[in-house]
Amino acid sequence: MAEHYFTQSPTSDAKRREITLDLAGRTVTVETMSGTFSPTRLDPGTAVLLKHLPAPAPGDLLDLGAGWGPIALHSALQAADAEVDVRIWALDVNSRSLESTAGNAARLGLETIRPVTADEIPADLEFSTIRSNPPIRIGKEALHELLETWLPRLAQGGRADLVVSKNLGADSLLAWISTMLGEGFTAERTASAKGFRILTIHRD
Repeated sequence: MAEHYFTQSPTSDAKRREITLDLAGRTVTVETMSGTFSPTRLDPGTAVLLKHLPAPAPGDLLDLGAGWGPIALHSALQAADAEVDVRIWALDVNSRSLESTAGNAARLGLETIRPVTADEIPADLEFSTIRSNPPIRIGKEALHELLETWLPRLAQGGRADLVVSKNLGADSLLAWISTMLGEGFTAERTASAKGFRILTIHRD
């Protein structure tokens, strides 16, 4: 069976590489591993998302599908610049993704990042901020289950930002999210760039 970035415990050889990229206005070097999502570069969708993210609100932030950590790292740097107290939960199923995120957070001195699996997040925890380049390729049913699990845990006044390719169903996903969350939430497309949509959810 072929391995994917959403494989829990990859068994292929772990090839490590360093890549240099811009996060939150600084040039940083991070380490990635094969068997994770986009290990050779910053994924174009994630790059679009990062350009449209405001500084996070104080409280708990969920990076849903953290990969090697770009969203979590960017958010931690933003929070430090804005002097905002944030705890970042970098959630992934892939053990190499969690290892890479932890290593990159340590490399950049970002102690607010906690790489976790789902069962390590307190069941009653709500998030002031949720950010994600969701794993569309896990399939529609699994994707819906993932979003049904986490988006309703947005705290009152909280904000979630997702990036989804227009060609992979961003508009239909937005309509589904609006229906799934129902009253008390608003969901809208707030930006488009390079074939990607930014979908923003607020809990009123």
